[in-house]
Amino acid sequence: VQLVESGGGLVQPGGSLRLSCAASGFVFSGYAMSWDRQAPGAKRELVAGMRRADGGIEYGDAGKGRSTIDRDDAHNTVYLEMTLLKPGATAVYYCHAWNYDKLVYWGQGTQVTVSS
Repeated sequence: VQLVESGGGLVQPGGSLRLSCAASGFVFSGYAMSWDRQAPGAKRELVAGMRRADGGIEYGDAGKGRSTIDRDDAHNTVYLEMTLLKPGATAVYYCHAWNYDKLVYWGQGTQVTVSS
């Protein structure tokens, strides 16, 4: 089982990024997926989550207004598009797979740095 995040990097304030999380080794369409982030010295916080059954979406405070989560079950990938990025968004971003309310798989993360 693998979740591999990509798409992070250095971006200027006000810029955009699209993160990807490629899944393998399990039936991707059967799991809810989420993104969260952790900045140095801070606790991990939810950015966005997407259920499997009805595609229902929840945005955490870290993601409201500037983030869009989407999934492509045909390609076993979940995306996180972020716009109008601010320096406070600098963090490592992780994707997760959930079996109902149980976290079952997670990736190694991708670094996002927002700086001029």
